[in-house]
Amino acid sequence: MDKVTEELKKGLKLLKLEWQEDLAQYKQKFLNTSLAEKKKAGITWHPIQLKKSKIGMGERLIVEVERSDASYASSFNSGKSVSFFSTHEYYNATENRVNGVINFVRQNTMTVTLQADELPEWMDGGKLGVDLLFDEASYREMEFALKKVISSENKRVDELKEILLGEKAPQFSEKQIYTKPNLNFSQNKACELIANAKDVAVVHGPPGTGKTTTLIEAIQDSVIAGESILVCAPSNAAVDLLVEKLIDRGIETLRLGHPARVEEKILNQTLDAKTAYHPSYRDLKKLRKETDQYLKLAKQYKRNFGHEERAQRKLMYAEVSRLREASKSLEEYIQYDIFQRTKVFASTLVGASSYNLKGMEFDVVFIDEAAQGLEAATWIPILKSKKVVFAGDHCQLPPTIKSFQAAQEGLAETLFEKVIARKPQSSQMLQVQYRMPEAIMGFSNEQFYKGELQAAENTKSHTFPDESNALEWIDTAGAGYLDQKEQDSLSTCNPEEAAFACRYLNDIVKRIGISDFKQEGWTIGLIAPYGAQVRLLRSLIFEGFEYPNLRAFSDVITIDTVDGFQGQERDLMMISLTRSNEKGEIGFLADTRRMNVALTRAKRKLVLIGDSSTLAQNPFFDQLLQYFEKNEGYKSVWEFLG
Repeated sequence: MDKVTEELKKGLKLLKLEWQEDLAQYKQKFLNTSLAEKKKAGITWHPIQLKKSKIGMGERLIVEVERSDASYASSFNSGKSVSFFSTHEYYNATENRVNGVINFVRQNTMTVTLQADELPEWMDGGKLGVDLLFDEASYREMEFALKKVISSENKRVDELKEILLGEKAPQFSEKQIYTKPNLNFSQNKACELIANAKDVAVVHGPPGTGKTTTLIEAIQDSVIAGESILVCAPSNAAVDLLVEKLIDRGIETLRLGHPARVEEKILNQTLDAKTAYHPSYRDLKKLRKETDQYLKLAKQYKRNFGHEERAQRKLMYAEVSRLREASKSLEEYIQYDIFQRTKVFASTLVGASSYNLKGMEFDVVFIDEAAQGLEAATWIPILKSKKVVFAGDHCQLPPTIKSFQAAQEGLAETLFEKVIARKPQSSQMLQVQYRMPEAIMGFSNEQFYKGELQAAENTKSHTFPDESNALEWIDTAGAGYLDQKEQDSLSTCNPEEAAFACRYLNDIVKRIGISDFKQEGWTIGLIAPYGAQVRLLRSLIFEGFEYPNLRAFSDVITIDTVDGFQGQERDLMMISLTRSNEKGEIGFLADTRRMNVALTRAKRKLVLIGDSSTLAQNPFFDQLLQYFEKNEGYKSVWEFLG
């Protein structure tokens, strides 16, 4: 067995390990567990109230529900599958259940597209709950893709496999030289690389370097060159962002996937919507209506009727078959017509296995946020491609992996990482960042990007008036702010640090000027590495009355975990590092890539709050503390305690 096949077979084994672990964790949370325990685990909302229901795009039924008990954690987010139930049926029946897909979740309300034609009676006015379901389908698609890559039935897939993972060198032509005025030198180099690559190109985009802008430019060039294109990313949100930008450029894009998993503003780009807007859709609706009418008539004829009635019923059913056949042909024509006009197809990595794309092959597959996709998922669109373009940053968040063993044995290493390490001639790093001043960028630049990043000219003006320093570390050492486990979730929180963070944020907003904040439309982000600390900060700011200034800013304050902030930026960023204990335990704060994301979200000011005596026992945080000291950003919490 050759090395590449061996590596892929190992990947398949690790994927199965992850699948088992994910399912085991789900079952542990779900099976033989009381309703109260499920709520604590964040996989059930109960009780919930049905707020409204409506018919959405593509004749789909959409409901909005609200939970009255918000004291528990929540694992619900867009794209996940759920199941509604009525409480009295919870333990002994399945008939009072209906499944759906989450459109979006906002704090305590959730919008779901139901897998039902009409609202079940028991949902209207009944005592309801909703469970999170396990996503078996994604694992099946990933397993199927890896097996196809291993079996080498397709000549081009076989070549790409050897180029991406093996000894075969990628090929380039020397056709294009880019000097586009709207791109900087490294973005032009990246577009040049993409245009000239025959097999693979990798765009390494550190924070704020315009990775999406570069990618959209390259996609547009491929469209102009008449190439067939598939655009993918691991998450729905990342795909939707690309689709939005492509639509802004006037590029006819089709967003594949369940409409519930698509952002509302780009729903018009889904197959359901484009079908509904097609000139022939009225004829299709008419045919479907006629089919229903004939079906109802046919069912009125009972079997014990006489010969004439039986003949009549036979005629009715024949007409139903004819109408169904006509509907199917018209549906196929509408889809064919939409596909003919589409320049770019877009889906998630797993969504690329859609039956709508069956048998299709693309000249180029663009994969954004490729450093966040599991290798097995990344192969799904590559199976349909002649050439692949990866974009991402392996120095930021890796994919989420449940199995510690699988992660240790290599599942955490993405195809993006493998290609950038093994085929450096295929990659181009974007080197000019437009988000943050040099002081904020400096530490990550040295630690992760070999000092090759440059701060663009515009970042010099990214300051708050009268704020002399863009960096602050407020050291809580010695203040006795100790971390503790949250009772319900066993996540870590630090109540006293959270209270200080809110007080200090309140002071900063006052100092910079409340009216200036409002006038300039500046935004605020508050990051905590742990879910428990995030919940604590949210309740202090959004539910308490102690910080009226911050409550007044609730529409521009985002409080989330590091993972929730990937790809985002805020003018003022504060990080509550949370860990403070005598043993020097810092848990997954030791994941430096996660910290890189946290440290590179700020546009104008970055404030860290944390205990140096606990954190600086780790070399990374020790260097970070020294960096803040060198840039005159170090302060002790004692300066603020009267």
